[in-house]
Amino acid sequence: MHDEFLCHVTAYGICGGRRVGVPLGSYRAPTLALAMWWLRDRASWIAERLDPDPEASYYPPNSVAPVADTTPDVPGMLRAWCGDLTQQELAADLLAAGRLVRIATSDDTTEYELLAESVDALRMQRTIPLLTVPAA
Repeated sequence: MHDEFLCHVTAYGICGGRRVGVPLGSYRAPTLALAMWWLRDRASWIAERLDPDPEASYYPPNSVAPVADTTPDVPGMLRAWCGDLTQQELAADLLAAGRLVRIATSDDTTEYELLAESVDALRMQRTIPLLTVPAA
């Protein structure tokens, strides 16, 4: 069982003809449950900012406009992932096994990526010898 996890959220887009990543947050989770909670929380956070309630009092009138029906529904995809218990269990099982978990979705301009990985698995990868010299 892996005990500690690094979690990251990044948005990727094109700027000046180059792909650019903008970090949106990182968290070093002391438990698997907290890593999963943080990933769901960040996915919900992104979804709320991309698809806010237009009736909310903190938005000026007519400041939120609908997008075209052909635009990929990133907020909907992120909310669906948060609510899918099967996907949550799969992600948790992969993390517990020391595997990297990547949840990614994109629209016409931006890719949103949530990553989580075991700190223990990272440490184990760094300790694998690159060159083995036979004993004399």
